[in-house]
Amino acid sequence: MTVEISEVRTEADLAAVRTLCWGYWEFLRSYGPAEKLITDTFYPRDKYAELMAKLAEEHARPTGIIFLATAAGQPVGCGMSKKLSPDASEIKRVFVKDVARRAGAGRALCEALVDQARTDGFKTVFLDTSKAFAPARALYLSLGLQERAPYQPIPDIVRDTICYYELRL
Repeated sequence: MTVEISEVRTEADLAAVRTLCWGYWEFLRSYGPAEKLITDTFYPRDKYAELMAKLAEEHARPTGIIFLATAAGQPVGCGMSKKLSPDASEIKRVFVKDVARRAGAGRALCEALVDQARTDGFKTVFLDTSKAFAPARALYLSLGLQERAPYQPIPDIVRDTICYYELRL
């Protein structure tokens, strides 16, 4: 499977990303009790719907970006970043459909996000994920990210279920 990564520029691309993000939301809520708790704590349905409505603004250039992964012209994954501080970018919502897992889509999305952060002049990239997502964690480590303490305040009820990563650019 050949996966292509492109910056989201059209309303159709943005609609595809929103559909993927809702798929990600459902994936998180159905994965296990810890992930359901994390999702319900940070992104209950109404709050997530608000985020989806302002997704383009939240990740707008020049300090953020949204990428869409396609295979055979079909959306198979997405990833985005946003400015966390003047020197730091945060990678958010990297998600790949089952059909494209283990085809390099997640790696390609992450590499594109890291490369864009570097191009945009950020000095550090941060991200977080569930401790249960072993393949994602292995990918992040293989890309040079290192585990670290939380980089932002989080509720105690999810502290032991999320791991945090940092990459100095």
